[in-house]
This record gives sequence, structure tokens and C-alpha cells, in this order.
Amino acid sequence: MLSQCSHYVPFCHDKQSSIVDFPAAVSPPSTAVVYDQHGPPDTVTRVTEIPPVKITENDICVRMLAAPINPADINRIEGVYPVRPQVPTIGGWEGVGEVHIAGSAVKTLSPGDLVIHSAYLPGTWQTYVVEDQSLWYKIDKSTPIEYAATCSVNPLSALRMLEDFVALKPGDTIVQNGATSIVGQCVIQLARVRGIHSINIIRDKPGSDEVKEKLVKLGANMVFTESELDVKSIKSLLDDIPEPRLGLNCIGGNAATLVIKLLKQGGTMVTYGGMSKKPITISTSTFIFKDVSLRGFWLQEKNLDQAQYRYSIDYLLALARAGRLKYEMELVPFNDFHTALEKAMGKHGSRKKQVLKF
Repeated sequence: MLSQCSHYVPFCHDKQSSIVDFPAAVSPPSTAVVYDQHGPPDTVTRVTEIPPVKITENDICVRMLAAPINPADINRIEGVYPVRPQVPTIGGWEGVGEVHIAGSAVKTLSPGDLVIHSAYLPGTWQTYVVEDQSLWYKIDKSTPIEYAATCSVNPLSALRMLEDFVALKPGDTIVQNGATSIVGQCVIQLARVRGIHSINIIRDKPGSDEVKEKLVKLGANMVFTESELDVKSIKSLLDDIPEPRLGLNCIGGNAATLVIKLLKQGGTMVTYGGMSKKPITISTSTFIFKDVSLRGFWLQEKNLDQAQYRYSIDYLLALARAGRLKYEMELVPFNDFHTALEKAMGKHGSRKKQVLKF
């Protein structure tokens, strides 16, 4: 039997015990996406019913409103992510919900409050989640649910990479590959808000002119395909824009090499992904004579304190509410989970981020 706990341990006896002996609030039954083993996500996941669970005095029962399907969610199901959750478990690590029931000792949250996780815990792909009140963070009710559901991974990663590695100031420049990703789109917009120039690298494929136009509308200063940067004097393309102090890489291979080539003396490249599955190569002369630094970023290991996390989330959601931070998503009914999963896995070509709506 499966338990309705988002961090989810089979049977979860502490939440299920003594419901009959000691009257207490209980959650409604929940519908959840569960996997019992690691493997192909469209094969090992199933949608099932989870029985009601006891709500202790410090617990919150949250009715989930929306949760995205992120690449990391797929990797966790496949068993290739650095952190492998114990199975069986419920999928999803990000989402937004509404307080449905508050335990008797809960004072800071009330039914109807809009909340997101204040920590990275699994189990958001279900209709009701029961957890301790300390694991939830109240947000502004006017926030569009699709942005509330997706703010704590990709936009937060973009913000932290802009703030945590190089002390950027207005007039500085950053360069990134993977500019069409949600992280890339957020980087462009956050840089624009701060008066920072962005140079953006995209793949060579049909429709690149339309992609360039879209990114410029978001605030990109320059957008190049990889082939357009295959020149001897790459920095001659920058016009009057200063050389980048910070580079962001989520591709690897040649796309990472181009980022490194564009960096100024003493610049830093931060890698947060490797979509090409090709290694990063850098010449000895670049290390010695340009003094370039190579860093890595993994949001889960940032260990943001509560104050920093809440500041970051509030800042990002304020921009989203003001229309200054936006990215394309597709809201999909939870009943169509497996269709959304196939789209997120790329089985239907390039698609917008899939966000489950409960």
C-alpha cells in the first residue's frame, strides 16, 4: 500500500496509525503518480489512488493546484539523477497548492493560503499532500499558478547563478548557451532588469531567425547561432558591448567552448547542465593566459538558508506578477499525465514546459 506523504515512505505508519482510536483530521483520498522501480518514465509510472492520512497538529494538508514536469524529474524516475529517491515513491519535486486543512497547532497558515515548498522534497504529483507546516511557504495569492508552480527550480537557478559567482554590476556582460531554455530565458530577463548585457548562443536549426527575434524581445542584446561564432576573431562580433565576465553553460561540447572564447580575461564559466553529453574542453593557453575559472552549479546543493530562499522566491514572483519575467508553458489536466510526460520526454518534438493542472 502507498502512503500520501510527499517525501513518501511506504506505509508511513506514523501518519496512518490510530485514526480510529483518536479522533483527528484526515486528508481526502489522493490521486498520485507513483513508480515502483527506476526505468523509462512512460513505462514505470502509474496513476493510482492513495488512501486518506492523519493530519497531526503541526501538519498542513495542501490541495495541489499545479506542478511541472522538469527534466530532473524524468532523470530521477530513470534512476540516473545523482540523488535517487527510494522506491516506491511519488513523482514531482516542485509545485504550488492551496492549504486545505491546517493542524490544530498551526498558526501561520490558514485554509485558502497559496503555498509552495520551502524545501526540495519529492511528491508534488498528487492531488493532496500532507506535510509539516515548516515545509511550506506562503506566497501572494495574485500570483499566476503556472509561475508559482515553476519558480523554485529554473528561475531560481538563473537568479542564483547571476548573483553567486561574479559580482556583476550594471553595464557588465554575461554570455550563455542554451538561451532558449527556461533558465536561459530567465537569465536574459533578469539581466535586463539589472542593466546587464546578455550575449546568447543558440543551436543551428530551421527557424533560428524567429528564435532570435523572440529572445531579443525578452531583452537579449545579441543572439548568435553556433556557426555564426565559428570565426577567427570572435570578439569582433561584440561591437561596443564589453567582454563577458560571466558565462553560463548547460550544453557542453562546442557550445561550451564558444562561451569560454567569449569570456574576458579572468572570466568565469558556470556549468549547470550537459545536454549534448559531450565533455567541456579548454586549452592550456586559455587557462594560463586568460586565467579563466570553471565552476559548477547544482541548485539542490546550494543549501540556501530560509531567508535567502524566501527573498529569492518573492523577488522572482514579483517580477512574474509584473509581467517582467515570463516563459512559455503548457498547462495540462492531471488526467492527461502520460501525454504530458511524453511531451516532456521529447516524444512529440520540441514542446513548451509541461505543467500539470490538478
